[in-house]
Amino acid sequence: MFQTLYSCFWWERLWLPENLTWADLEDRDGRVYAKASDLYVTLPLAFLFLIVRHLFETYVATPLAGLLNVKEKIRLKATPNAVLEKFYAATTKHPKQADVEMLSKKSGCTVRQVERWFRRRRNQDRPSLLKKFREASWRFTFYLLAFIAGMAVIVDKPWFYDLREVWKGYPIQSMLPSQYWYYMIELSFYWSLLFSIASDVKRKDFKEQIIHHVATIILISFSWFANYIRAGTLIMALHDSSDYLLESAKMFNYAGWRNTCNNIFIVFAAVFIVTRLVILPFWIMHCTVVYPLELYPAFFGYYFFNFMMVVLQSLHIFWAYLIIRMAQKFITGKARGGPGNGSGLPALWVVEDERSDREETDNSEEEEEAAAKNGPLSNGHPVLNNNHRKTD
Repeated sequence: MFQTLYSCFWWERLWLPENLTWADLEDRDGRVYAKASDLYVTLPLAFLFLIVRHLFETYVATPLAGLLNVKEKIRLKATPNAVLEKFYAATTKHPKQADVEMLSKKSGCTVRQVERWFRRRRNQDRPSLLKKFREASWRFTFYLLAFIAGMAVIVDKPWFYDLREVWKGYPIQSMLPSQYWYYMIELSFYWSLLFSIASDVKRKDFKEQIIHHVATIILISFSWFANYIRAGTLIMALHDSSDYLLESAKMFNYAGWRNTCNNIFIVFAAVFIVTRLVILPFWIMHCTVVYPLELYPAFFGYYFFNFMMVVLQSLHIFWAYLIIRMAQKFITGKARGGPGNGSGLPALWVVEDERSDREETDNSEEEEEAAAKNGPLSNGHPVLNNNHRKTD
C-alpha cells in the first residue's frame, strides 16, 4: 500500500508537463537538477536555526536592547487565588459578567477585585518588551541577510530583467549552487518559524501566520520538486525586500526611537504595497500563470503552484488592510499619545498595532509608583481607569 501511495504521489503527470519524466531531470553532462531528497537537509538545518537564534538573542539581541535602553514596564501581579486561578487555566481568561459575579461569591472577593485580578493575570502571561525586541532583532537580521543574498543570487540572471526567461527551456533547467543554498536556507528558516510559533509572541493574526508559514513551506518545496526554481528565487527575494524593514521598525518602536520608527514604517508600507500588491500579482503571478501556457499545456503542478500563490496573495491583502487601518486611524485623529513628528507622517508609536495583544491597565500613576517601591499591591486597592488600555 505504501509503495502504491508513493508511486501515485510521484506520478510524473502531477509534477511535470506532458512527455516529460523524472529521467529527463537526472544529472548528466555536468548539469545538476533539483531533487526531492535535497530537502531532507532542511529539517536538521531548521533545528540548527533554533540554536543559532537562541545564541543570537542571548548574546547579541539582549546586549543590544540594553544599549538602546529597552526597559520593561512594571507589571502588577495578581494576588494568588486558587479559585480564580483554576477558572483562568481551565475555562477562560476573559470571563463574562455572569462568571465574574459567580467567581466573586466563590472567592470572597468583590466583583471589581475579580475583574482586576483577571486583568493583572492576563498581563502576567503577555510577553515582555525584551522578548518582543529579541524576536524582532532575530527576524530583522535574517531577513536583511536573506534579501542581500537573494539579490546576489538573481541580480545577474537574465530572468531578473526578462520574466519570459524564467521558462526558457523549462523544465530542463540546470540548478546553480547559489540557488541550492538560497532554497535550503530559506526553507529551513520557515521550518524554524513554524516550530517556534507556539512560544513566540502571539498576535491577532496568529492563525494567518500559521497559514502563511505552511503555505510558504509548501510553495518553496513544490517549486523545488517541479523545478520552478527561477520563479521561486524571484518570489522569495520579493518577500524579503520588505520584511526586514518591518522588523527594524518594531525594534526602534520598542526602544522608543519614535521618529526613526515612523520613517522606517513609512518606507516599509510603501515597499510592502508596491511589492506585494503590485509587482507580485501583476508581474510575478502573470509570469507564472500566462507564460507557461505558451510552452506546454496546463498540468496539476501548474494549477497547484498558482493556487498557493493565490493563498499568499490573499494574506498580503489582509495584512495590507491592517497597515491601511493604522494609517487611517492617524488621518482621522484616532491615534493616541500625542502628535506626529511634524512631517505629516503617521506617528506609528501612538497608533495601536492592529496585530498586537495589548497590555491592559487598571492603575493610576500613584499605584505604579507604590508598586515600584513596595511590590505588588493587594486586591483591595481602588480601581482607576478601568477601560483605558495602553498601546503595545
